[in-house]
Amino acid sequence: MALRHGLDSQIVIIGCGISGIAAARKLVKYGFRNVRIVEATARSGGRIKTGKMGNNIIEIGANWIHGPSEENPVFCLARQYGLLEPEALTPENQAIDIGGHPPWTPNWFGSSGQKMNAEDMLPALEMFAELLEESTDFQNQGGEPVASVGDFIRAEAPKRAAEQWKNEEASIRAQRLCLMSNMLKVECCVNGTHTMDRVGLGAFGLYKTLPGLDCTFPGGYEGLVKNVMSELPPGLVTYRQPVGCVHWSSSSERGEHPVTVECENGEKIAADHVILTVPLGYLKKHHSTLFCPPLPLHKLHSIQRMGFGTNNKIFVEFDSPWWDVDCGVIYLLWEDEENLVDQVTDVQRFWMKKLFGFTVLTPAERYGHVLCGWIAGHEAEYMETLSDQEVTHSITQLVRRFTAVCS
Repeated sequence: MALRHGLDSQIVIIGCGISGIAAARKLVKYGFRNVRIVEATARSGGRIKTGKMGNNIIEIGANWIHGPSEENPVFCLARQYGLLEPEALTPENQAIDIGGHPPWTPNWFGSSGQKMNAEDMLPALEMFAELLEESTDFQNQGGEPVASVGDFIRAEAPKRAAEQWKNEEASIRAQRLCLMSNMLKVECCVNGTHTMDRVGLGAFGLYKTLPGLDCTFPGGYEGLVKNVMSELPPGLVTYRQPVGCVHWSSSSERGEHPVTVECENGEKIAADHVILTVPLGYLKKHHSTLFCPPLPLHKLHSIQRMGFGTNNKIFVEFDSPWWDVDCGVIYLLWEDEENLVDQVTDVQRFWMKKLFGFTVLTPAERYGHVLCGWIAGHEAEYMETLSDQEVTHSITQLVRRFTAVCS
């Protein structure tokens, strides 16, 4: 088979998540005639997956459009397909710069069972936000005082707390430090890491957020996938076709295809170009067998150095809300965590302590009284080994403990 050029090139895309689908859409749009996607599972969308909880829509995978503004291609596609609510489309909504942290109204609950005063918590929130902002500044300073974001906050927060809160009651100071432990757990979820001690301080500021108030899809995120897929030619995707190895050469002999995609069922697909869209975690685990010859060292080093963690959701439905009407997020403060901790020492016994709390699915008319719990890291991985009954029991006990005085 001869090497083809230009619009007749044989192009194979591995993975039918949103990256693979978007790549295929772009290639087809520009006239490429020989595009094929191979997908290991039976569905499109990858980590975009909408499900049902009773009659209510829930997002099992991707949840929001972060930074819904003109620079965001996901937002532009969703707008084009008419998948968003009018409020998300307003210039005012697109102009709000939230810095990656939505301005939800919080409720605070302590492990002693009491609802906490939000005004007492505000100084700690402001201090944590300041420290997080300062953590983004070291990329341009030619060096950093400590290795990680976690180390920086853990070094700075107690000093500033001792100075700024010296006139506060000891119990209030302790609560605020426990709050900062909770916010470290929030950041573990935001950054997809086991601990903020693994997030490099020097590079933390390289991540840029887009303006716009985060929004959701009223009909589910999968609507985006279905609309993009509808623009592709029929038969372009082959499902249940896991790839075993990509055989490639940077100096192909004349007249041969430079790449061959070998599938686990034995099929071999000749290609001029291959676009690989599998998750980083999959690459970390399988790169030694996925490529022949192995990838160049600089690419292998990039794969190895980039962090990839676990971030899980737990959906819980209640007959009636125990949170305030305007509440957007519920934080659970363990009142023995004054030492700014974001990981659990005994994971098997206390994995649920890594759960920072719940976001509230709104509006209630669409979702019912449903909360989404967030947990990251090794504690989240351990939770995956438990049965639904064991997780349900732990979460039930957790909620009862933190709302005991309020009930």
